[in-house]
Amino acid sequence: MPKIVQGGGRQQTFKSFAIAIAAGDPSIVPILLVDSEGPVNTGQSTWQHLQVREGWERPRGAGDDQAFLMVQIMETWFLADRNSLQRYFGAQFRKNALRQWPQLEEVPAETVLSALKQATANCKKPYAKGKVSFELLARVDPALVEAACPQAEALLNRLRTH
Repeated sequence: MPKIVQGGGRQQTFKSFAIAIAAGDPSIVPILLVDSEGPVNTGQSTWQHLQVREGWERPRGAGDDQAFLMVQIMETWFLADRNSLQRYFGAQFRKNALRQWPQLEEVPAETVLSALKQATANCKKPYAKGKVSFELLARVDPALVEAACPQAEALLNRLRTH
């Protein structure tokens, strides 16, 4: 099983990844996973996107298969499994507040967050980034996320190889 280390912010996450790469421990395969924070241009690699968006250079020794994006934000993955959202938020969850987007990874971050806010407005615990987001991430069905989000599929395929 992979060990997941929550980074604590984009810059800290990248720094921790770069340190793990530099350590060169052959028993550890560091993988960077961050939000794309916007659309990824067609034909643009993850490292190209991160270089343009964040100014991050791929650390020496890091492979193309060690950086992955949640497009456009982590919450996009939640929309792939609306039943998990319903179970988590309960009877007051308004599933109809979430449109049926044909390409989830094309939905802007602001739209995703606004839809989640509307869908959970009447719930005892409305959606908020932080603890709730990581609780939800642990509950979504990876097969549904994989089917709806090509970037998630790439990550899951990579994880299956180790």
